[in-house]
Amino acid sequence: MYQEIMKKLISLKDDKNKVFVLKLCPNDKEERVLGIKIPILRNLAKEILKKENVYDYLKDKNRSDTKYMEEDILEGLVIGYSKISFDDKLILIKEYVHKINNWLINDTVTSTFKFKEKDLTILWKFIIPYLKSKKEFEVRFGVIMILHNFINDQYVDKIINKLDKIKCHDYYAEMAIAWTMAEIGTKYYDKIINYLNSDNQLSNFTYNKTISKMIESFRITKEQKDYLRKIKR
Repeated sequence: MYQEIMKKLISLKDDKNKVFVLKLCPNDKEERVLGIKIPILRNLAKEILKKENVYDYLKDKNRSDTKYMEEDILEGLVIGYSKISFDDKLILIKEYVHKINNWLINDTVTSTFKFKEKDLTILWKFIIPYLKSKKEFEVRFGVIMILHNFINDQYVDKIINKLDKIKCHDYYAEMAIAWTMAEIGTKYYDKIINYLNSDNQLSNFTYNKTISKMIESFRITKEQKDYLRKIKR
């Protein structure tokens, strides 16, 4: 079936969108991008799972060399949408993470990984090692997984503590930290203000980007935005 999927992907090539994607993902190679829009890939992943299970799909895929970014995205979406146990899904996710080489793959796929509240304790332990990685997109994977699953009363203080300790200062890792900190700030404004005013470990870039993203939010009041502007570094 995988060869059929490859033919389908090539037939869906969108040169106009490809130009847009390459601007968003300058670190990927032009020949790897077909330009297929994400909603189309999501629908295709669901179609695949109606015809075969995730393991058969991955087995067929692994017999072929991956040529296109969209193949990597599709693989992640198939894993995300698959109806397998939590433990089995974590195994597949762990095998998949090393294939993430840009933010578009990461953010598209991680937003598809949905988990039940009862599984969050184990998921948290699964994510933490990625925050300690020296690899830019492993760190981004961990941070964005936190963004999608853990911004709540139980975990907010733990998140701030863990993000503060991240040592990777590559661009897409720091952008993920700023985004997540800003999202926390829209929900727990006082906590983030206290953190920003503390002896935190954020780089100037991440600190200021956190503030900028909060200022851009419609969930922050004018008075709060005025204060944020005053504490920029």
